[in-house]
Amino acid sequence: MKKIEDLKQYSFVIKELVGREIKRKYARSYLGILWSVLNPLLSMTVLSMIFSTIFKRSIENFPIYYLTGMTIWQLFTGATSSAMTSLVDNQTLLLKVKLPKQVFILARVYTALVNFMYSFIAYILMLIVFRVKVRVQMLGFPIIILLLLIFAIGISYLLAVLYVFFGDIKHLYSVILTLWMYMSALFYPIDTVSESLRRIILVNPIYSYIATARGCMMYGQWPTGMQWTQMGLWAIGSFSVGALVFYWKQNDVMQRM
Repeated sequence: MKKIEDLKQYSFVIKELVGREIKRKYARSYLGILWSVLNPLLSMTVLSMIFSTIFKRSIENFPIYYLTGMTIWQLFTGATSSAMTSLVDNQTLLLKVKLPKQVFILARVYTALVNFMYSFIAYILMLIVFRVKVRVQMLGFPIIILLLLIFAIGISYLLAVLYVFFGDIKHLYSVILTLWMYMSALFYPIDTVSESLRRIILVNPIYSYIATARGCMMYGQWPTGMQWTQMGLWAIGSFSVGALVFYWKQNDVMQRM
C-alpha cells in the first residue's frame, strides 16, 4: 500500500512539473502551445518546397514522408535535450525535497510527449488533407512511439548524469544531434545514398523507428519481426544501460551539486 501511495504522489509531482515546464516554455508567446501544432506544419511546408521536386520520383507523398519522420525526431530530441539539464535545473528541489531524482528526468520526457501529442494533431490533419487511407496497420504507430520513449528515457538518464559532471556535453550533444538527424533520412530516401552510408543509416536506432512508422502510416505495412526485435532491443538496451549508470552514479551526483 505504501508503494502505491508513493507512486500516486510521484505521479502528481510529475504532473505538476510538466505543467510548470509547458507554462515556462510558452510564457512569452502569444500563440502558446499552438506553436507545437504550427511548427511541424511550417517546417513541412518549407522542406516540401525545396525537396519535393528533387525526390518526386523516389518518394510518394513527400510532405507526409517528411512530417512522419520529423514528428518522431522532435519527440526524441525534445525529450533527451530537455532531460539532460533536468537535475541541474532542479538542484534546489533535489537538495530540499526528498524525491527520487528520476522524477525530474521523467517529467521532461513526459513534457516532450505532451508537445508531441499537440504536433500529432497537425499530423492527423495533414493525413486527411493528403488523403492518406486509414489502415489497420496504423495501430502499430502507438507501439512504435512507446518503444521510442523507452529508448529516449535511457539516453536521458545517461545525458543527465553526464551533464552534472561535464557541462560541455550540452554543446557536444547539439553537434551529435545535427549529424544524427542527417543520418536518419528525414527528407531523403536511403536508396539515393552510397552503400556504405546506407548500412550506417540502417543500424541507426532512430531510423528504425522512423522507417517502421512510415510503413504503418503511409504504406499499410506492419513492421517485420526483425524490425520489432531491433526496436525492442534498442529500447530495452538503452533503458537498462541508462538506468544502471544513473543508479550507480546518483550518490556522486548529489555530492557534485
